Amino acid sequence: MKYDIRTAADSDINYLKEVKANTIFSYATNLTSFEKDKINSYIDRQILLEVKNYKIIMSNDKIIGCYLVTKKDNDILIDEIFIEESYRDKGIGTNIINAILKEHNIVYLWVYKENVKAISLYKKLGFEVVEETQTRYYMIHTN
Repeated sequence: MKYDIRTAADSDINYLKEVKANTIFSYATNLTSFEKDKINSYIDRQILLEVKNYKIIMSNDKIIGCYLVTKKDNDILIDEIFIEESYRDKGIGTNIINAILKEHNIVYLWVYKENVKAISLYKKLGFEVVEETQTRYYMIHTN
């Protein structure tokens, strides 16, 4: 599938907040209202700080996803990657991750344990689980 990538703009802030919140709340369940408020405040702050670092994935002038890659020391963190549901399983996420892996020796990410489909993709691409919490895996890929 043909797609383009552009740097996020201030006009994308609401989309980025919505995607981040939906992703977190779909996997982080049984939260108190205090925890939900704390997460929403975090999302509001983080998106404003990071908006220019996000990449927006476009197809036919429509936003179909986004991702955020951040440099941590000498390594790269795939902080977020999201593809709209109707555009999944078309190779877009795989292509983006492979491009990141080609450019960097060490790439890592966190993934919710319930996100079985993503875990399967990451393992297929060569990521290995090196640590885990109650809800997430810490995965790393080294070249």
